[in-house]
Parts: sequence; C-alpha cells; structure tokens
Amino acid sequence: MSDQTYDLTSVKLPRFAGFALRLFVWLIESPATRWLLIGPLLKQGGITRLRKLQIEEPPTYLPVHPSTGPQGRKPTSLGDLAKRTALKRPPASFSFPSIADYASAYKKKTTTPLEVAERVIAAIAASNAATPALRAIIASDVQDIRKQAQVSARLIQAGKPRSLLEGVPIAVKDEMDALPYPTRVGTRFLGQVPAAEDASMVARLRAAGALIIGKANMHEIGIGVTGQNAHHGTPRNPYAPDHYTGGSSSGPAAAVAAGLCPAATGADGGGSIRIPSAFCGVVGLQPTFGRISSFGAAELTWSNDMYGPLAASVADAAILYTGMAGPDPRDPTTLNQPAMTLDGFDKTDLKGLTLGVYWPWFEHAAPQVVAACKQMLAELQSRGAQVREVTIPELDAARIGHLVTITSEMLAGLAPYTRKHWKDFSLEVRTNLDLALAFTARDYLQALRIRTRSMAHFDRVLTEVDAIVTPSTACTAPRILPDALPAGESDLTTLLEIMRFAPPANFTGLPAISFPAGYDSNGLPIGFQAIGRAWHEHVLLRIANVAEGLLERKAPKVLFDLLPER
Repeated sequence: MSDQTYDLTSVKLPRFAGFALRLFVWLIESPATRWLLIGPLLKQGGITRLRKLQIEEPPTYLPVHPSTGPQGRKPTSLGDLAKRTALKRPPASFSFPSIADYASAYKKKTTTPLEVAERVIAAIAASNAATPALRAIIASDVQDIRKQAQVSARLIQAGKPRSLLEGVPIAVKDEMDALPYPTRVGTRFLGQVPAAEDASMVARLRAAGALIIGKANMHEIGIGVTGQNAHHGTPRNPYAPDHYTGGSSSGPAAAVAAGLCPAATGADGGGSIRIPSAFCGVVGLQPTFGRISSFGAAELTWSNDMYGPLAASVADAAILYTGMAGPDPRDPTTLNQPAMTLDGFDKTDLKGLTLGVYWPWFEHAAPQVVAACKQMLAELQSRGAQVREVTIPELDAARIGHLVTITSEMLAGLAPYTRKHWKDFSLEVRTNLDLALAFTARDYLQALRIRTRSMAHFDRVLTEVDAIVTPSTACTAPRILPDALPAGESDLTTLLEIMRFAPPANFTGLPAISFPAGYDSNGLPIGFQAIGRAWHEHVLLRIANVAEGLLERKAPKVLFDLLPER
C-alpha cells in the first residue's frame, strides 16, 4: 500500500481554560445550548465517521490473545532475576539508584531499610513543601512506612530477605488499593475510607518485601494524559517543574524521576504508563492484556486497562513486572496467559530481531522527537536489529474506537456516583464525560467491531516483525500554563499530539514499552516506544535494555538521593 493509507491528522482546535472553560462546560451541560455544541464535537472527534464505516467483523469485547506464547525456561522468579541485574550502564551517564543497588547496600550493611525509610519520609515531605510542590505522593503513612521497614530490617539482619525487593521503596498509583490508604482515583469524593485489602499486584509486591511508601497522584479518573489534577495538586515534572508529567500515571512517573523510589505501579488505558514515562525520562512497561491482575484496581475501563511498572531502569521494570505478573483466580482474564519468561532480556545485542517501522506514523511528531527517535533506531540497528518498513491501515479508526470504548466504559463505571457527585468532577473531566454521554450503544458496538479489525491489522504486521517502533509521544512535556491551575484546561490539539502513538496497544491488548531516547533542546526527555507480540514482554525489555546502554542519561532538576552510600 502507498503512504495514502496513513490517515491520522494533526488538528487545530480551541483551547479552553479559566472563565472560557467554565463557560464552555455551562453551555454544553445546558439543555438549551448543548445541541449546538455536541454535533461539532462529535464530528471533530471522528464519531460521525465511525458511524458511517461499513464493518463486517463481529465485536471483540475484550482484547484477549491466545495463550500460545514464548516457550522459555520455567517462570522467572525474583530470586532468579537477582542473579541477572548487573546490567551495564553507559560510561559517565547519570543513573538512578536501582533495586539492585538497594539490595546490595543492605547486604553490605552500608545502610538499612530503617535509614532508607526515614530518608523517604523526609523526601516526600520536602517534595510537597517545595515551590512548586512536586505532588508526586499524595498520601503517605509515616508509622506504616516505619513498621514495614522494621520487618525488612529484621529479615535482612537474619539473612532471610524475602526477595530482591526487601526494603526497597515502591509507590502505588492511587488507582489501586493499598493498605492502609483510601483509593481516591484522583477525585475529591471517592475513597472516603481506607481500602479493605491490597490489590493483587500490591499484595504480591508487599509479600516480596517491597516498602510501600504511599499513594501516587494521578490524572482524575485517568481520563486525561497531562497529569493535571485540580483536587490533589498537579504533579510537576522533575526535569522541568513548570511542565506536565503526563498522565494518567503522573505521580508514579514523577516519584521515580525524582528519586523517591526506583519503581512504582501504574495503569495504562490509553498510554497512561508510557506517556508519563516518556515525559519524565523513565521506563514504562504496559504488559499484554490479562498479564497482571486487575483485582483491587478501580474499574475505569474494563477492555483497555493494563497494569505494569514505571521504573528508573529497564532492570527495575523487569523486576517489578516479575513481582506483579501471573495468574490470579480473582481476575479471570489472567488465567489465559502462558508462563512468563524473561529469557534473553539481558542480552547486549539485538541480533535476530526485526523492528517494524511505519514511516508516516513514526515521522508524525515534532522534529526534535523524530530526530532523537531516528537516532535511537539507527543505534539499535548498529546492535544487530533489522529494520523493515511496514504499513498499518485504519489507525484513525482505531483511535476513534479506543476513544469510544474507554470513555463509554468510564462513564458506565462511574454511574453510581455521577448523579450525586457530577459537580465534584473537575471541569476538564466533565467536558470529556459530557461527550461520552452523546455516544450510543451502536457507537460502542461499532467501536468493538473496529477493535476486531485493528487486532487483525497488528497481528498481521507482527507476524513479519518482532516489534513495531514509534516515538512514545509526538511532543515533549507541555508547559503548565498559569490559567490551567487549579481548575484545569481542555486542549484537544495538544492531547492528540500526546496520544498519537499510545492507544493502539491498549485497544488491541498488545504489550508496549516506553524508554528514554534522548532530550530536546530544553532538556525535556524524549521517549521511544516498542509494541510487541502478545506475551512477548521479554522481547520489549531486551530492546529497551540494549537502548539503555546506548544513551547518556541526564539527571533531573528535582532529585532526592535516598541511597548516598552507593
């Protein structure tokens, strides 16, 4: 096919903030004027095009993939992984303290979990007392942190650490339950009482000895990609505090990039792990749909959400992924998966791997983003990767289908609260939900039929290549404009640039990873994305691991050193 197959476009739409945003929301929610606005919005969003598409495929309700996966060694354990974390770092490159660094420091007795706990407590307090406040961690129980650290210290002293994660600080996105905290999901009204138990992924990390340091901020109900939050404060990008972190896993990305923890849990419904990872210069892995249990996570989007780590390094992402993944009887979608493996992820070359590039898509980004990602692609080729040009049709249909499914499911999940708490949502969230109110059951089913076709398109390409590569975002982290605080903004032009490369992986249930590829002229991080075959997370980690050895990383402007002994 020719380049005419490529159908994504950049748009210029009005930005609303302050009084203009309040007026816009009032007009769209007023019965007298709503009809004047909703039609143009549906057209601009592509919904009218979706309604005209002739699709013969049946709907796919959940993007579940067959359990036939890679036949590696027995499932990788944290104990096994502990032997494989001495990954090389580029000479003279900045590096964050890693999970392995914490484990080594504890083993050598140069510090203890108790000392690290006190540094974490002080760093969180200092980060939120700064001007501007970092607002990465929005809930932190000092006594609980100390209690966990005491347990870890005793086990390490006795020579019986539960795993490589013993006493290592880990933050939890406020979308998933973690004792002793409420789960607010970025709102002002949810989570009025503490969670009754840990989410499955959190329980697994806690059982491995992780030091849970608190709840990390997020974009309200996960329905935005800047990280802006009118209720708990907008997190600041550690590389440039006057810029956004990306969302919705905004707090986890900021916490990792600021050194408050080497890794954090995240959720990704439309780029929500990969976008903030790209903006904040860290690694974000979104595993295959059904690889990590959703039990104990807020029910925001049943068919798009995947859960995974944000981490300071590829090794740390692999460690946290290993600790979180696996079947869980309380989430039936996880029971379909093949055994997890990390075979070959720590190889230092890419020989035998083919990377697919759809050039019109790859190059549809800001010039500095494209240049950095092309340079990274060339470096990956120099390490043995083959590059093959591919074509992926109907990306715009996939974008629209994803928009309809994710917003419709969010609206349905929030139905018990919308009547009483509608005006407790921020103006930005209300704008997005107002659009979802205009979708019909036919729109939703049409989107699910598009999903069937999109999955076929990506599966076809992935029979020819091992991964499809793109930039993670089409721009670097946008500046936080003064009129966006505290009430928020509606900027669909920038939103589409941020989300250009992310939604297809969610919509099709495929794994994807974002890892650092460089920096723009303002020092803002640039991310590189790889989308892989179902259940082949180890291949994505291998690509990212090789890339990590090629890039000289820079230190963020806001950084807390919790492990000065290393």
